[in-house]
Amino acid sequence: MNTILWIMAGVLAVAFGIGGAAQVLMPKGEYRSLAASQHWVDDFSARHIKAIGTVKFTGAVGLVLPAIAGIATVLVPLAACGLMLFMSGAATTRFRRSEWALMFGDVMFLAAFAFLAWGRFDLAPFS
Repeated sequence: MNTILWIMAGVLAVAFGIGGAAQVLMPKGEYRSLAASQHWVDDFSARHIKAIGTVKFTGAVGLVLPAIAGIATVLVPLAACGLMLFMSGAATTRFRRSEWALMFGDVMFLAAFAFLAWGRFDLAPFS
């Protein structure tokens, strides 16, 4: 179980780290043209996009760095819980925009973070 949780954390951290970094580093228009299916960007200002990217990147770092460093490992499942909340907000935005297929992806990410949090809190916590 520990290996599965590490793989999940690594894959999710890479995905959200890259996504968050792109949102922080790219101007809104360039980010919007890069990701053609990201129509939600139209609902937010450039500052909001940067803040969302910062949250994603910070959460991604929190999924792996505490465990790798062996310091405050309880932050790993807490980061997963934070990203669950983040994805619930993303799903809410998709719901509001009636983007049902894309909302399904957000719910799957939410479920993955929920499993990761449960796994690190209960199934295979760091000792």
